[in-house]
Amino acid sequence: HLAESGGGSVQAGGSLRLSCVASEYIWNAVCMAWFRQAPGKEREGVASIDADGLTTYAASVKGRFAISKDNVENTLYLQMNSTEPEDTAMYYCAAGWVSPCMTRIEALFSFWGQGTQVTVSS
Repeated sequence: HLAESGGGSVQAGGSLRLSCVASEYIWNAVCMAWFRQAPGKEREGVASIDADGLTTYAASVKGRFAISKDNVENTLYLQMNSTEPEDTAMYYCAAGWVSPCMTRIEALFSFWGQGTQVTVSS
């Protein structure tokens, strides 16, 4: 239902763009988001976007990452700029009927992708 792509390896300071294609049913969800999980750490919310395009970001990525979506292609994006080694993680796309649309409680997100690995080297 959700399929991520675009992960890979990049040097610190570089950019990557992650994509997540959603089925039509899931695309109608109120809230879509990106989460990430680094080795040995709990999964954390990165960014979210609601049906009106309102976005939220984790403090650690604000000003460097941008979440957006294409309603024609049913695709969610995460533009990652000025990457840091600390951004190394498996990145997951998620969707759900979450209001307000925030990543604070990940259990509220009903649909999850398989993840795409991002590795940032120093």
